[in-house]
Amino acid sequence: MSSYSILEEHFSRLHHLQHVEAMLSWDAATMMPAKSHQARADAMATLSLLIHESLNSTTLKESFEQLDEASLTDEEKKSVREMRRTWRLATCLPADLVKQQSLAAAKCEHGWREQRPDNNWGGFVSNFRDVVRLAREEATYRSKVTGLSLYDALLDKFEPGMTSEKLDVIFGELKSWLPNLIRQITERQKGEAVQLPKGPFSIDTQKQVGEKIMTLFGFDFDRGRLDVSVHPFCGGVPEDVRLTTRYNEDDFTQSLMGVVHETGHAKYEQGLPESLRHLPVGKARSTAIHESQSLFMEMQIGRSSAFLESIHAILIDEFGDQDALSLENLKTLYLKVKPDFIRVDADEVTYPAHVMLRYEIEKDLVEGKIEVEDIPMLWKKKMQMYLGVDTADNVKNGCMQDIHWSIGAFGYFPTYTLGAMYAAQFMAAMKKTLPNVEERIAKGDLTDLQAWLSQHVWTKGCLDTTEELVFNATGETLNTEYFKMHLVNRYLSTEK
Repeated sequence: MSSYSILEEHFSRLHHLQHVEAMLSWDAATMMPAKSHQARADAMATLSLLIHESLNSTTLKESFEQLDEASLTDEEKKSVREMRRTWRLATCLPADLVKQQSLAAAKCEHGWREQRPDNNWGGFVSNFRDVVRLAREEATYRSKVTGLSLYDALLDKFEPGMTSEKLDVIFGELKSWLPNLIRQITERQKGEAVQLPKGPFSIDTQKQVGEKIMTLFGFDFDRGRLDVSVHPFCGGVPEDVRLTTRYNEDDFTQSLMGVVHETGHAKYEQGLPESLRHLPVGKARSTAIHESQSLFMEMQIGRSSAFLESIHAILIDEFGDQDALSLENLKTLYLKVKPDFIRVDADEVTYPAHVMLRYEIEKDLVEGKIEVEDIPMLWKKKMQMYLGVDTADNVKNGCMQDIHWSIGAFGYFPTYTLGAMYAAQFMAAMKKTLPNVEERIAKGDLTDLQAWLSQHVWTKGCLDTTEELVFNATGETLNTEYFKMHLVNRYLSTEK
């Protein structure tokens, strides 16, 4: 058996272990009984250790050393590039650290579920300190191997090729115009009358609506499902995609767009190259590219007037007719810009401010410039500065609102805004080759749009680097001007 065949077989087995890990994580977030927490945490820690040991096997090391890359096809060379990256990301960490992180994250995340509703920062901190300590250890190990700064070594897990130096430039540009744009839009919208839909809207009905819209987007229910969790997410593997959302019987609007968002993630997963899904090269390119697909569906399509027109009849059929569900009111409602506490409920204009403040805090936290105890005050200061919102004594809607830090996902937050920028750039490129995009969306015909995404993003997997993928799809690397133009055109144009 050739060295490449041995590598391919090894990473195929790893894919199956990761499938099991994903299902255990999904179940823990959706259906696991509360008192099963510790047993599940122990099981997942053991599984994390097995995956780590698999990547640290002598077989992999010897196969990489003996590999004759000159004899490989271009696709196989790219496959080896991604295998090596996965291997290096794992082998730089000691097994004991991997196990400790899994246990600490499970304990902190489980506690967060009860502590957040109780506004219990003290209880959260008692677990969170360990998560941060271990993240700093991880960053130190990764930094030594990659030569990156402590924070960049963690960012690299999610967004290879991106650095805090580049982010500071991107976010610096954003800060130069975003605050003024928020003020312009909120001032313009002051005179707009908007009605909130009047519930109750049963959870069963909301789920039916969500599934109808998932069908409109072409989601394959034979390879996935929709469930409920505290924090919406999309997980699993391409052959078994698991989406979640959360419902509020008084307001269906947030869960509806949450489903559209997660369906964007799911469509990317289901569209990855089938012959390569078991290998690192067949997986999603990066977290920002993943977010670009969910935000393309939610922001570029989902909140557009054309899309709301296409689903209006579904909403009336399922929820009944009322003034608040008129098409014009829905358009106004879904384009309402209002600085507020919660990131996942934020509009697309204020959302980047939520991301920037998290990035600034977590970067300093990982690099030891601040400590856990400093977070609430820094959060309060930055929320006031960026959004004019006061989070004093309100940590449940402040620094405890997200799941990411509780599970040690430092370096993840910047990918949300990078994803929004990529999404805007993809749409601008798509419009050059697909005329009458809005008309297609208004008719509920997303076939050509998704074919474009499949051709330029989904089926590429990790065959191209992020820069190559974006350049090949749009003719240029990341250009933040498209995001600015999208927001200005949508929110400040004379016609909406």
